[in-house]
Amino acid sequence: MNAVLDVRGLGKTFGGFTALNGIALTVAPGERLGLVGPNGSGKSTFVNCIAGDFPDHAGVVLFRNRPLAGLKPHERARLGLSRTFQLPRPFRSLTVLENVTVPLRFSVPPLPVADARARARACLERVGLQDKAHSHPHSLTQVDLRKLELARALAPEPALLIADEVMAGLSHSEVDQILDLLFALNGDGTAVIMIEHVMRAITAFSQRLAVFVAGRKIVEGDPQTVLATPEVEAAYLGT
Repeated sequence: MNAVLDVRGLGKTFGGFTALNGIALTVAPGERLGLVGPNGSGKSTFVNCIAGDFPDHAGVVLFRNRPLAGLKPHERARLGLSRTFQLPRPFRSLTVLENVTVPLRFSVPPLPVADARARARACLERVGLQDKAHSHPHSLTQVDLRKLELARALAPEPALLIADEVMAGLSHSEVDQILDLLFALNGDGTAVIMIEHVMRAITAFSQRLAVFVAGRKIVEGDPQTVLATPEVEAAYLGT
């Protein structure tokens, strides 16, 4: 089956600093891929290249067999590529429900208001925020802000979701809540790239694990096998 994401020779430099060097990575439809690495390893740069925040880079990125070169982030989102952010970025002046309708009203073609609100309500129910639909983001807890990020990302019914540290700062039980949501989303057929420092979560979720170190992918494969390799223990776990 064709890959939903096919990255070939991805490279990104900032002046004289090489942030990514020759990254090759594929994601199959419906796959759960974990991406880990120490701080500064290039994970965020990789996401920003894929999502279109850093459109100028070396290499080729194909999404559902279509080159993404030249497409802006919102254009990539319309193709079925969604992402969350490490720090939630809700529209503070909008209600929780209105936040989730935004990507639907700017889709092509845009959903009618009534249809957009109905889908947004369904997304909020899915993440457990239906009772807070008319609240504003400033009243939400940290875990609820993460759930709102997920609701906004899943509203366009993406083929691929990049979940960028959606569990950062959460308690053990809150991490489990987010894991359940991601498993449910993936169960409906959405491929997920999870970027995370919560190792128990990423090993439980991922079918395959890729490790970045200093802008390079050093290994990928079965999570338990990958984490036990000497290179990963030395570079990521500090042993």
